Amino acid sequence: MNVTQDLSFLSLITNAHLIVQLIMALLFVISLTSWTYIFSKMFAVRSARRLTIEFEKTFWAGGNLHALHQNAGKDRANSGPLARIFEAGMGEFIKSKAAYTSAREAMDHGAILDGARRAMRAAFQREMDVLESHLAFLASVGSVSPYIGLLGTVWGIMNAFRGLANVQQATLAAVAPGIAEALIATAIGLFAAIPAVVAYNRFSHDIDRLAIRFESFVEEFSNILQRQSR
Repeated sequence: MNVTQDLSFLSLITNAHLIVQLIMALLFVISLTSWTYIFSKMFAVRSARRLTIEFEKTFWAGGNLHALHQNAGKDRANSGPLARIFEAGMGEFIKSKAAYTSAREAMDHGAILDGARRAMRAAFQREMDVLESHLAFLASVGSVSPYIGLLGTVWGIMNAFRGLANVQQATLAAVAPGIAEALIATAIGLFAAIPAVVAYNRFSHDIDRLAIRFESFVEEFSNILQRQSR
């Protein structure tokens, strides 16, 4: 067997110590899960941004708020986060006004507006929880995976040097395969960590920008409701 075959990636992985193989398998599962979350989050954030832009255009076009509320409530799952925030606030506003009307009491405009604002804030938090889901996992992968790989490397190097105790003449050729096997664990750890860190930073930035748009809309729509409640 020649040197190239002995030091191929597949050969190094299959010939590695059992503990190192288990660490490599763990890192592979972590990396696969991380990439799954990266692609799902990428599509989710893009969809949220697109639907938010579409709803903003429709809202600021000056249409009827009641009609827009009905349209937003028909297909809440696909209407987008901003439409759901609007639907929650407008729905609470309509219910509160109807309650005062049915009770034949003088409307407390401040209480009505506070109720609508609280409903929008609650919807805002729900939408942010959905958008930020799995980000903590990506952050953990980015920070922990290199250390998990390093653990495999340290264990593999220890095992390689322990094997030298049974060799009469210690040469680089004797220890090189064991060290190469160990270093693959660190490489796999970095392969899992780097995309997770990049994706986490990118998604955090995009979600923060969406959160700013949501908060701005809540304040602007609250002003519109305040004018309509008079």
